[in-house]
Amino acid sequence: MSVYDQLAALNITLPPVSTPAAAYVPYVQTGNLVFLSGHIARKDGKPWVAQLGRDITTEEAKGAARAVAIDLMGTLHAATGGDLNRVQRIVKLMSLVNSTADYTEQHLVTNGASELLGQVFGERGQHARSAFGVAQIPLGACVEIELIAELA
Repeated sequence: MSVYDQLAALNITLPPVSTPAAAYVPYVQTGNLVFLSGHIARKDGKPWVAQLGRDITTEEAKGAARAVAIDLMGTLHAATGGDLNRVQRIVKLMSLVNSTADYTEQHLVTNGASELLGQVFGERGQHARSAFGVAQIPLGACVEIELIAELA
């Protein structure tokens, strides 16, 4: 099944590439690798402002991470020239979770993105990953994720 068939089965429509909020580009390709800049969680088109351990649950933030993965796939779609089937492998995710000092479930939040990428890309979506708790993320967002992929 193609990536686009999987997206349709999951009722996912890819968004256009977001305009960078600072001095960077959405993605850079070198060789067969494409590096996607960090994407923050958004809700209703605005930054999804929250801090884990204070005002959002792990399950809610897992949904935020899933939403970030959809945005990342929109950017990856542009980076592949409009053909996500060129993705050979999702190589790595790095996830930053806006957390209180005593919150320790960043890895569970990040599963929202990892699980969706596995559903969409199958084995090619299995990836290495880091999940960090941080004191703050730009614009107060609850989650920020960056992605590295290998293209054919």
